[in-house]
Amino acid sequence: MEPDASIETSCMIRVAVMPIAGISPSLFRDYASLLLAHHTVSLSSINSFYTEHQKSPFANQPWDTGTLCFKFILGGSPPSPWEDFQSNRKVLAVIGFCHCPSSTDLQQVAQQFGAACKSYSSSLLQRCFAFCPGDSQLEEESYKGSNIVLFPPADRQTQELHLQTMMQDVAASLLMEFEKWVLKAESGGSILKTPLDSQASLNSEEVIKAKKRRLGRVQKTIGDYCLLAGSPVDASAHYSTALDLTRSTSDFFWYAGAKEGSVCALLMDQQGRRDPVIEDEVKWQYNDAILHYKKSFIQDNAQRVSPLSFELEATLKLARFLCRRELARDVTELLTTAAYGAKSLVDPSDKLVVYVEIARLFGALGYHRKSAFFSRQVAQLYLQQDNKLAAISAMQILAMTTKVYRVESRAYSGQSNDAGQTYFGGGKMHHHSIVSLFESQWSTMQMVVLREILLCAVRAGDPPAAWSAAARLLRSYYPLITPAGQNGLACALTSAAERLPIGTRCSDPALPFVRFYSHPLHSSQIDIVKRNLTREDWWMGSAPSGPFIYTPFSKGEAAQGNKQEILWVIGEPVQVLVELANPCGFELLVESISLSVHSGNVDAFPVTVSLPANSSKVVTLSGIPTKEGPISIPGCIVQCFGVITEHLFKDVDNLIIGATQGLVLSDPFRSCGSASLRNVCVPNISVVSPLPLLVSKIVGGDGSVMLYEGEIRDIWISLANAGTVPVHQANISLSGKHQDSVLSVASETLMSAFPLKPGAEKTLCVTLKAWQIGPNDADAVSSKGAPGRQFKDGNSPVLLIHYAGPLTNYGEPSTESAPPPGRRLIIPLNISVSRGLSFVRARLLSMEIPAHVSENGAQPVKGEGHSTGKTTSSDRQAERFMKIDPYRGSWGLQFLELELSNPTDVVFEIIVSVDMEHHDDKESCSPPSSYICNPKTRIDRDYTARVLIPLEHFKLPVLDGSFLVKGQPMSEKSIKAELNAFIKNLISRIKVKWQSGRSSSGELDIKDAVQTALQASVMDVLLPDPLTFGFRLLKRSLDDWEKTDSVKAVSLPAGSIVAHEMTLMEVLVRNNTMETIMINLSITCKDVAGENCMDGGQATVLWEGVLSGISMEIPALQEVGHIFSLFFLIPGDYTMLAAAVISDANKVLRARARTKSSDEPIVCRGPPFHVTVSGTA
Repeated sequence: MEPDASIETSCMIRVAVMPIAGISPSLFRDYASLLLAHHTVSLSSINSFYTEHQKSPFANQPWDTGTLCFKFILGGSPPSPWEDFQSNRKVLAVIGFCHCPSSTDLQQVAQQFGAACKSYSSSLLQRCFAFCPGDSQLEEESYKGSNIVLFPPADRQTQELHLQTMMQDVAASLLMEFEKWVLKAESGGSILKTPLDSQASLNSEEVIKAKKRRLGRVQKTIGDYCLLAGSPVDASAHYSTALDLTRSTSDFFWYAGAKEGSVCALLMDQQGRRDPVIEDEVKWQYNDAILHYKKSFIQDNAQRVSPLSFELEATLKLARFLCRRELARDVTELLTTAAYGAKSLVDPSDKLVVYVEIARLFGALGYHRKSAFFSRQVAQLYLQQDNKLAAISAMQILAMTTKVYRVESRAYSGQSNDAGQTYFGGGKMHHHSIVSLFESQWSTMQMVVLREILLCAVRAGDPPAAWSAAARLLRSYYPLITPAGQNGLACALTSAAERLPIGTRCSDPALPFVRFYSHPLHSSQIDIVKRNLTREDWWMGSAPSGPFIYTPFSKGEAAQGNKQEILWVIGEPVQVLVELANPCGFELLVESISLSVHSGNVDAFPVTVSLPANSSKVVTLSGIPTKEGPISIPGCIVQCFGVITEHLFKDVDNLIIGATQGLVLSDPFRSCGSASLRNVCVPNISVVSPLPLLVSKIVGGDGSVMLYEGEIRDIWISLANAGTVPVHQANISLSGKHQDSVLSVASETLMSAFPLKPGAEKTLCVTLKAWQIGPNDADAVSSKGAPGRQFKDGNSPVLLIHYAGPLTNYGEPSTESAPPPGRRLIIPLNISVSRGLSFVRARLLSMEIPAHVSENGAQPVKGEGHSTGKTTSSDRQAERFMKIDPYRGSWGLQFLELELSNPTDVVFEIIVSVDMEHHDDKESCSPPSSYICNPKTRIDRDYTARVLIPLEHFKLPVLDGSFLVKGQPMSEKSIKAELNAFIKNLISRIKVKWQSGRSSSGELDIKDAVQTALQASVMDVLLPDPLTFGFRLLKRSLDDWEKTDSVKAVSLPAGSIVAHEMTLMEVLVRNNTMETIMINLSITCKDVAGENCMDGGQATVLWEGVLSGISMEIPALQEVGHIFSLFFLIPGDYTMLAAAVISDANKVLRARARTKSSDEPIVCRGPPFHVTVSGTA
């Protein structure tokens, strides 16, 4: 059997094309390509070369429309034993190609060509085309008379025209030879035999039978030559005669051959026109021919040669003629019949041809799986031959089936392209080949195909193909392969790699599985921020180019686009995290793995990784960007098992999606115990020009600061430009919690150093104040097991420095494109706040120390206008803390007591100061001159101490309506807000500062404690009484009494109150309001037992004057006195008390007294005044 057989094959003239005189293969292929273009020659073009020596047997030759068809066989072919049966099997012409520059002796070329033609006894014409002859060869006479045709040197178009002319000459010569042969066959006694004819001596009966059959066979052969000569009408006539003769002689084999020839003549006469009538005719004729091929087989069971091959060839010819989708059923039946018949073929070559043709025809119908099945049958036939060439052929055939079985090598499949890949909602990625690529029911078949390819590659000595097949087999079907089989494939990979040059690349990856994991979190010192030149704060509105869409420092802008954008900087190292998985039962050594950068603008650094059996590992891959532009990183370059391969991330993503949908045998990462990742989208990455790079460090420490509550301390931050571009602008801001703990940042120090050149360094001073640990923080502290220290994460403030370089890069012209981006430096101020001094409690204390009644009475407080030079600084300091109430006239003082505890292991010194002029001094522990400071209080560790803060200095000098009445009745909420405002004002003027050691100092936050203590008594602390009372002694003569109405104090020696003497005294009542007050005054004297000693029969004090029911009118802010005399009968200690009932009280007085109704009387009582009476009873 012959490959590529078709119905039209019967009209093709077979021509052997031979290389002559050692022509190089490349030149031979080039010259042969010129010849192949002339596979048909029209009869009309050969008239000038054709000479009719006698009347042509081709009476119906179509000179205007007919053609001669050629079938060129490069390298020639051996003669066929069936040449008499089918004349188109004969090699009727031999054409040789010679390259004259490599073969200078044309006579020797002629001899070599003649020797090559001897093996083709059936050839009717021989020509040797010699190209590019030299001048001497053109003039040479020795080749003349031979079959050598010289082609002078010329361009290709000229050579093509010259060759066309020569082929027309060849066609005319062959046509004339065909005429001679036909004329000879009609007149002579040609003997036509086939291998089916008996080779033994024929008896008389067989001789008679053979003579009768000769006539029919001759007519069939003449019909064959008519087809070769391009005369289908003449061929049909001869075939019709042959059919009648062969039918009459029961020569079924030749009858079937004549049938095939008549069908070819029919189609040739139609010149390619096809219609259902013609197709039905061809189908009927060929079915009849196939039937008679079968009859010829049945007729003689003892024959040694079977006509089965011609039966199958006819079946395949008919199937090829009918091969189209509309007649797929008929073609499939024919091919199935041929496949069953091929099992009975004895010659393996015939069986090979049948399977090849069946595979081709099924492929032409679109039945690729059936085509792949028969292609594997062809490969099996090749593998039965134990030689290298057969193995190569089998491997090539199996390689064509890999696309159908979905195990195609990436080198041929083009899977690296992104075509067919789409994205749907939810970030899922689907690929057009997921379902078809991972069909579990095909797993066994796919493994068999790959195993056969591996076997063929090993036999053929093709290490790249062997490595590729083993890699695909191990990577795709490791779950179905035993550990021993996995080790065997690993050994096959290693063995193939040993036979390959170092650095060999393969398109098909083996192990490990590689997937994109994430981009590592950018260091807080290399965040990149786009610059918005339309705004002064150019960094606002641009999210940093970190690996996360949201950062705690962003302003809440919506993310733009579906994919995140990351910027890399030229010359700065970058990192990408990938995860490797080894799901096999052996340890895997990855010799090198690096990023695959198709854009070529990143230098990737390889690393070596060792993966134990059934394990996975996250690996950091790094590189350095080298030039600007977008970056494409589709996967990694891996060198494993001695070969370099590219592992694409999307291939593993498809594999994992297939595993989740049940289409893949196993998820390699899940089988290795790796956690399942959500669909990670690879961000868009681009490289920008070099940028400045500020690096920060805390001077003199490890970056963390431990402070006690309220402590104020300066820290120094060193900023160095580690980039290659100077810093031209910067902005310092705060973020995070407890921003108020940063009291100041010396930003002007950095600004003054601009431009900060590469390598330059600057130090900033930052003043910190520790915050107070709240109740929730205290719970967190106790849960950490470290008493007194706060470890809560994210509780410290953050220093943000947005900085940028020049708008254009050095050495580059200014363009209108986007300016180089800026950067953001994040400096966490890691403050660890420890428990310092703690409040135990705070309370309000009142002291009532009665004043002695003296001649001078109570002295008012001297303001700045009354200060004299006689008062020393020590006296003034003592006076600030220990002075008599000028309005109440007694030693009745109010103190705020703060009880402090020291739970630490250091000693604290407490300084309490009061701002008399309400300065706002938070940063200094040294009070200004307006502060009143008490002596330091020392608190040792694990001890408590009490600090008293006098509150008399905060009392208002005048009780007016500005505080209590605002022109209209105030609501309870408004009064409460007013009180809170006064409390805050009072608290802000009290400073409790501490110091520990030489450099540790701070301030206690007493706000909450003081506010709780003063909440109920703030009015008593801040507001004066409407009336204040005082007593003093008077000493005057009767003459002075009578001469003046005013009372003048007379200085008496101390202890001048003596029993049994009349003592002149005066009670002083002061109005502290802005309006005149009418009062009803009463005076009482009590003894040490607290009993009234002026009433009753046992009174011990006599008086002169009015002591009760005294009506007085006291002008605003004025003092009025009332004089009376006392006569003490018994010496001892007495107490003077004064009280007054206010008449017609206004709203201010009632608000101060907190009365519930307008009829309720308002009584003002003065403090007790001590009187010591000396003498004897």
